Amino acid sequence: MSNDPKGSQWKTLDTDLNRISQVELATSYVARPLVGPGIALAFIVLAGAAAAVFFGQTTGSFVVVAAAAFGAYMAVNIGANDVANNMGPAVGANALTMGGAILIAAICESAGALLAGGDVVSTISKGIIDPASIADTQVFVWAMMAALISSALWVNLATWIGAPVSTTHSVVGGVMGAGMAAAGLTAVNWPSMGMIAASWVISPVLGGAVAALFLAFIKAQILYKDDKIAASRRWVPVLVGIMAGVFAVYLALKGLKKIVEIDMPMALLIGLAVGILVYAISAPMIRRASVGMENRNKSVKVLFGLPLVFSAALLSFAHGANDVANAVGPLAAIVHASEFGGFEDKVQIPTWVMIIGAFGISFGLFLFGPKLIRMVGSQITKLNPMRAYCVALSAAITVIIASWLGLPVSSTHIAVGGVFGVGFYREWHMERRLRRPGAETGKVKRIAPEERRRRKLVRRSHFMTIVAAWVITVPAAALMSALVFWALNALVN
Repeated sequence: MSNDPKGSQWKTLDTDLNRISQVELATSYVARPLVGPGIALAFIVLAGAAAAVFFGQTTGSFVVVAAAAFGAYMAVNIGANDVANNMGPAVGANALTMGGAILIAAICESAGALLAGGDVVSTISKGIIDPASIADTQVFVWAMMAALISSALWVNLATWIGAPVSTTHSVVGGVMGAGMAAAGLTAVNWPSMGMIAASWVISPVLGGAVAALFLAFIKAQILYKDDKIAASRRWVPVLVGIMAGVFAVYLALKGLKKIVEIDMPMALLIGLAVGILVYAISAPMIRRASVGMENRNKSVKVLFGLPLVFSAALLSFAHGANDVANAVGPLAAIVHASEFGGFEDKVQIPTWVMIIGAFGISFGLFLFGPKLIRMVGSQITKLNPMRAYCVALSAAITVIIASWLGLPVSSTHIAVGGVFGVGFYREWHMERRLRRPGAETGKVKRIAPEERRRRKLVRRSHFMTIVAAWVITVPAAALMSALVFWALNALVN
């Protein structure tokens, strides 16, 4: 046995280094959950600094800097929560990896916001508050600030508990609560609020019904046919053409309003032309792709993969164009009021405000988006490319129908409603098949109630959490907004 003092020193050094390595490992493990919030906080501070540069030492610059920081916080929360509805189905169906979905969504959301985002926004959030009821500019600024803070806090809380909620409804609730705190119940346009409340039911039910109808069609015309490949060659190009036409209408109505004003008949003509063109292109491509495929459902899923990726990208572009303006609306109103000393029904959105919205969404999606993407894509019900395609298509169709009818619907409610619709349709379809008599015995297959409950294809716990979050979004955001408004007034006065 060696008593070499140098050997003992090396052993001591190895032990100390091992301890240091363990401490470093433990530190990195503990710090990992703090990386996302740290980056988000840095972006929020940067947004405030950018506002300070743009406004300098002008009157009310402090308010604008604070509003820019809270606007950036709101945008991060939209990325964490709202974008999951567009990418969740594609990820759940394994048509996209999580990394690919985040990259595509970040690019398309930012492009939609910056290229086709509305350059004019309704500061009173679709006529919820009567501007005449808030005569004082300072009171109006604090009301918009309270709406911004409360809606951001509510979306953050919903993301934390794993519930996809409507950003637009959160902003509406925030504006309503601040308006009532500032000017009383008479300030609220209650018929408009009634329409929004009705959309809580209309949006998900309509989205679910459309998704279920398309899934029923795919099952009847492709999956249950003896020759699935021949049926796919006939119908998949038709379905891809329908999807392209519908998204052309959707983007014409929702995404291109900044570039050119398009009415519904013109949008429908554009959609018809695009649909026919895409059908003509996709038919030979599907025919070539299906050569040598086995006559199985798995082969059909492959053919829906690429259209599903395109639909997710288009939904993200339209969402960026449509919803970012709603999120930064209160910030735009504060900037306008601080700059011109007054407020209007509609104001221009400064470019730097839209940039904060676009980049904030990308940061929020990258840092916190995977949680809600997994929830929408795989934890409500199991999705494959056909089911996810039905969800994406129903989201676009339902928004078009709602625009035509003038209903203020939420893209979040529609997309998640489509996921529920697909799951509940599959449950109903399975029950119906179980009730049919067996081919050999002629008897109906009996299943114990416990086994029947175990076979439910939609997770009821997620269903109840999400529906509860939808119902309380406007009241909760309104209450938080009123409390924040009173707190801000108390601080100032």
